[in-house]
Amino acid sequence: MTADWKVVLADACKQSSQSAVARRIGYSAAVVSQVLKGSYKGDEHRVQQAVEGALMGLTVDCPVIGEIPRNVCLEYQRREFAFRDPDGHLIIISEETDDPVTAAED
Repeated sequence: MTADWKVVLADACKQSSQSAVARRIGYSAAVVSQVLKGSYKGDEHRVQQAVEGALMGLTVDCPVIGEIPRNVCLEYQRREFAFRDPDGHLIIISEETDDPVTAAED
């Protein structure tokens, strides 16, 4: 990344508010504050990924639903396993490749 994610986070907070930015990245305002102060004890790398997805436009290639913002991928990973993706598509595992695929429903 060319831009430092913490600088991007701080700039976003200056343009809006910590609460609004926190909602965009899927964390609490307290987490945003702690990250900016350098006192966050949690997984800072996950916060970085959320910032890079929500505020910096980074995407990942999801094997089930295609290219999505990195922060959306993290949100999906936090959820309990379901046989449907967040859009309601049925997910199955391919017998040939062991990869998850979205099943066509009739």
